[in-house]
This record gives sequence, C-alpha cells and structure tokens, in this order.
Amino acid sequence: MSEKESSGYRGEAREAIRKAEAETGDMIRITEENEAYEGILIPRSEYGDGKHVVVKLKSGYNIGVRITAGTRIEKIGKGTKPSFAPPPLPQPNEQLPKVAILSTGGTISSRVDYRTGAVRPALTASDLYSVVPELANIARIDAQILSSLFSENIAPAQWTEIAEAIAQKVREGVDGVVVAHGTDTMGYTAAALSFALQNLPVPVIVVGAQRSADRPSSDAATNLVGAATAAAKAPLAHVCVAMHESVSDGSIVLHLGTRVRKCHTSRRDAFKSVNAQPMARVQDKNIVMLTDEYAKRNPSNKLALKSRFSEKATLIKFYPGIDPAVIDWYVDRGYRGLILEGTGLGHVGSRCFESLKKASSRGLVVGMVSQCIWGRVNMNVYDSGRDLQALGVIPLDDLLSETALVKLMWILGQTKDVEDAKRLLKTSIAGELSPRTPVEKGDL
Repeated sequence: MSEKESSGYRGEAREAIRKAEAETGDMIRITEENEAYEGILIPRSEYGDGKHVVVKLKSGYNIGVRITAGTRIEKIGKGTKPSFAPPPLPQPNEQLPKVAILSTGGTISSRVDYRTGAVRPALTASDLYSVVPELANIARIDAQILSSLFSENIAPAQWTEIAEAIAQKVREGVDGVVVAHGTDTMGYTAAALSFALQNLPVPVIVVGAQRSADRPSSDAATNLVGAATAAAKAPLAHVCVAMHESVSDGSIVLHLGTRVRKCHTSRRDAFKSVNAQPMARVQDKNIVMLTDEYAKRNPSNKLALKSRFSEKATLIKFYPGIDPAVIDWYVDRGYRGLILEGTGLGHVGSRCFESLKKASSRGLVVGMVSQCIWGRVNMNVYDSGRDLQALGVIPLDDLLSETALVKLMWILGQTKDVEDAKRLLKTSIAGELSPRTPVEKGDL
C-alpha cells in the first residue's frame, strides 16, 4: 500500500491495512475477539489518529474500528475507488431565458475532502448545473468557473475579476447572472458588485450554501434553483443575495447586495436584510416582490462597469482599552481611508481623538458606523459625537460596516480627490444609505 493509497491512514491502522494488501474501496473483514465487521474500506482524515480503520457497512453506516494486538484485517473483495461522475448535461430548451452561472468556489460548489475530513472547492459550474437537473426547466445555463476559492481568500482583486466577467456576460446578452460564492464573505462581494456594476439591465444574483451538497440537509440545490429563477424571471435589476428565508426549504429571499449580513454561522437562513426589508421572495419557482422601490429590469440599459478598488482602506472596531497606535499604524503606512466601527450612535473613546486628528490632517477619509446591527449613527446627540465630527469623522447613517469598507475601497479606486471621496461616501449609490431607517416592530 503506497503513501498515496493510504488515503489519510497512518500509524498502526495504515500498517494493518498494508499487511492485508487492501486499498480504499476494497471489501474487508475486520475480526477482533468474537466480533467481525464487513464493509468497504473508506478514506480517513489525515488529521485523525493512527489507531482506527473506517469501514462502510452494508447498512450504509460508517464505523471506526480500533486496531489492537488481536485485530485481524482480511481483504475479501476488490472494490472501486470512490469517485464522482456528474450525469450528462440536460438538453437546453431554446425558448427559455439564458442565465450565466459563474462559480467562484465555496460550500455551494464543494465536496467532502477525505484527506482532511473537511469540504473543499471541487465542483465546476457545469457540475452545479448537471447535478441540479431542475435548472433545465428554468433557463438555458451558460456555466463558467472563475475560481475555486473559499470566500475568505477572495480579495478586492477577485471582486474586479468577477465584475468584469459579469459585464462580459451581460454584453453577450444573457437574461441574468448567478454568482456561486462562499457564504462567509458573500456580503462583501455582493456590496462590491453593487458599486462596480451600475445601471444594470438584468439581475445579478449572488448565491451560496451553508451545507455542502454531500449532506442530506444541504441547501445548495434549493438556493441555486432560487437564484437561477430570480436571474431568469425577477423584474428587478440589482445585485442581490439569494438564500433561505427560514430553516425549511419553503422559500428563498433576495436581499439587496448592500444591505445584507450573515448573522449565523450555520443556519440555512443565516442571511438577513439589515435596516431594510428583503426585495423579493422566490417560492414554487415564482417571484413575489416585497417592495415597490427597485430598479426595473431593462435590457436597453447600458451597463457602466466601474470595477477598480483600492486596498488602502481599512475597518477598525473600537473596543474599551484600544490602543490608538492602531490608527497611527494605518496612517503611517500610507492608507487613504478608514472606517470606524464605533459604539451605539457612533462613538469612540477620547484617547483616540489625537490619532484621528492626525489621520484627518494627513488627508485620510474617516467614516463612522455603528457596532449595532440595526439602527443608525447619530453623532449629534452627545458631545463626543460632535467632537468627532469636528475632527473630520463622517457619520455614515445606517450603513453596514462591511458595506462601508467596500464602498470606501471602491471610492478610493475611482478618485484621488479627498473632498470628492467624502461626498461620495455620503451619497447613496447602490441603495446602501437611506434617509430614514425603517421602524421595526417594538421600536416604538
């Protein structure tokens, strides 16, 4: 049994498998004392211990058997290695809308990596289409893989690449675009695309999954069907995030790309619209609009691509006892802007004031958002807020912190003029700012 064939096994377990001349996929019998187990030898996480062998029983369950001095392993049948072969692509219906699916990686396009026991980006965009045959009844799919990245590895350079790829598909005349993306930073990418793609003629729907397709509770197929339906049929022309409305599979909601946040680590309804309501619901492959305020789908619109971002902007979260030298570090490193995530209505400790004064004097654009999820900044209520404004800190109303950071990166990619950048930061460009925050039930 070669190192490659060990499939994650090591130590005593690997040696026992080697003596039995068994390989992954073979039928084996493990005997110890008065017990015997028969099943298929399956791979093991390389980070597991070296004392257990894992077999899949005929019942379908996997068990791990500890290797002891009395354990005997026999190879009783030659098996086949685990593999994935997607079914043939469905025949496209030329009467249906054309939707581009661009895959960037993430859980929605992941499969189990038996080397580590985790999931890894493995499926291409074509695989996504072929394993969700319902898509054939929704649209003609133009599938393309852009990258295979977990979302924590997507940076502003990738936002530019994704925006340019979308623009190309729009120029080719598609009726909508779906971007498959990891959920952890999906809100950042959705915001970035919202600023980079202006005057959209068709919807751009960013979609992810909380649970990979290998799991019975996966939301990948349901989310993808909802996203494709929205891209093909929704009357709006915005960048939106499509995810489960609740933990059940009843409906998918569309959140405006600049107003959405991931609020739970693992729930299928992890994404929520913040300081706004969802734009639409996809249910039984039908679109129900939840607001009258949206840009209409209009194929005659000429897309304006503004996909340049600057990485010389940062987000600093205030906390009690923060060292103001953190601010100084960014100023001294030549950063051009920073977003402060302050407390409550938009405050930071007075010990930070001198560093913020230095930042403003050096020409940095400094904006203030709140650490609170709902509500808006109001820096006129307390003296400290007014003092911060006098130092040049800009209150950013009900802007989400991640959206504020992305917007500042985008602004600094468009202009070198500080006053112009400040003006743009206070201007609603993609629905990210509202003059009044909607009143939630219980606020009064």
